[in-house]
Amino acid sequence: MADARAVRSRTTDAARHHDPGVRGFASDNYAGVHPEILAALAVANGGHQTAYGEDEYTGHLQRVMHRHFGPTAEAFPVFNGTGANVVALQALTDRWGAVICAESAHINVDEGGAPERVAGLKLLTVPTPDGKLTPELIDREAYGWDDEHRAMPQAVSITQNTELGTVYTPAEIRAICEHAHALGMKVHLDGARIANAAASLDVPMRTFTNTVGVDILSYGGTKNGMLFGEAVVVLDPEVRAMKHLRKLSMQLPSKMRFVSVQLEALLAGDLWLRNARHGNTMARRLAEGVRGVDGVEILYPVQANAVFARLPHAVSERLQRRFRFYFWDEKAGDVRWMCSFDTTEDDVDAFVQALKEEMAAAG
Repeated sequence: MADARAVRSRTTDAARHHDPGVRGFASDNYAGVHPEILAALAVANGGHQTAYGEDEYTGHLQRVMHRHFGPTAEAFPVFNGTGANVVALQALTDRWGAVICAESAHINVDEGGAPERVAGLKLLTVPTPDGKLTPELIDREAYGWDDEHRAMPQAVSITQNTELGTVYTPAEIRAICEHAHALGMKVHLDGARIANAAASLDVPMRTFTNTVGVDILSYGGTKNGMLFGEAVVVLDPEVRAMKHLRKLSMQLPSKMRFVSVQLEALLAGDLWLRNARHGNTMARRLAEGVRGVDGVEILYPVQANAVFARLPHAVSERLQRRFRFYFWDEKAGDVRWMCSFDTTEDDVDAFVQALKEEMAAAG
């Protein structure tokens, strides 16, 4: 009995390390875990299951993925998004290969050089006005395949939705895939927020992935309510060696069932879509709330769960003392506000009111 009380005491102490009432708009990674996913983890925790992906949950996940991405899709659970991207891009390139991507792409800006350092590939970046590539923009770097002095373009990587919160239409992705394939290149889709894109377009995820020619994708679950974990989803059966690449890249979870059961909890029903729709709705509410405030400019179309804005630097600094969020381009005064599955209308309204107060105080 004394031991049980000690355990409860330690658990209670651990729960006091943060104030659960604190809310912010810094990242959808700041959100907790959806209760339905926590419940699924508890179920998977019972008893013993075979390690390294030979468990029942990972096997069932494959059938769930078939419903979303077609009968040839194969999912390889990994620890995180950077790992998913590194593994996926290695599968599409040789040692001398290069990947064409938007200059703003996560693989270029936010992964610490992992694609270059870990995968050993070259990123050929292209400036874009809205984070989206086009066949014409791809052609700026799609050349020199026989030039031994230049890294060979072998893949195109796009992000859906993009790092600027914009969303590709299925027709836009089809055009990219057809163009890349005609040039002998494969297409990777970074789907860290793929659910938000599907919710924005109001279409199944297959409509802008396997149906239009995407060869491989990084499926994001952490930003959509999971505790941790993502998956590389191979859509082109010709892409091989994923098991070996995942292990070489240190992305093979030994207790894989705890990643797989989370993905299953998201995707077997409509939890992935409910979470994404809610985050998108809150972002639209936020954008509408600040759009009419003098001195605040919305920079890009609000198509998913992100709002990018420009406002006086000093106002942002004061507002950050009340709500966490990040500067996107501090020199220009650009900021990013993210909503998540657990953002509430009260959260949004309190933030909008705080912004108005700080703008009024600035005169």
